[in-house]
Amino acid sequence: MKIEFTGRNFTISPAIRKHTQEHFSKLDPILNGSTKTHVILSVEKHHRHVAEIVVHWKDHEFTSTADSSDMYASVAQAVNRLQRQVQKLKGKIIDRKHHAVATKLVAPSPVPEVAPAANAPRIIRSRRYSIKPMPPEEAMLLVASSSEQFLVFRDAETDRVGVMYKRKDGNFGLIEP
Repeated sequence: MKIEFTGRNFTISPAIRKHTQEHFSKLDPILNGSTKTHVILSVEKHHRHVAEIVVHWKDHEFTSTADSSDMYASVAQAVNRLQRQVQKLKGKIIDRKHHAVATKLVAPSPVPEVAPAANAPRIIRSRRYSIKPMPPEEAMLLVASSSEQFLVFRDAETDRVGVMYKRKDGNFGLIEP
């Protein structure tokens, strides 16, 4: 963190510089990046000590001002205010990234979503099928000889995908798009 000091009606002593840098050591882990900080310390009317801090971090600028009868207290208050601003922004950034919802191209339906019941049917993915070119008669023989209820195949004559399935009445059904 690069800190630049400016004194207005006030000479900046090494002690106040060290005190300010110690308080900024709390902000270093939060900002975890290159920051440019400008600390302006001024005395107004011989009893009012004002500390103004401007921090440039990434695309954001934070400012904080505090005044009291003691310069050390003014610096501490200004840094604490600045810390709250930074933590608030970092919280927003983290929430936005972690809780982001994918945008939908279609407007959501007005029907409320109902949580599925404990015994409601669900989709269970099964193994992949290799689609072989064959006539529908061969697909019917394969379904009849296997324990599977259906077979996805490519019709050898039309080159279209079809589904052959066993019906409850003992016959076979053919689904073609």
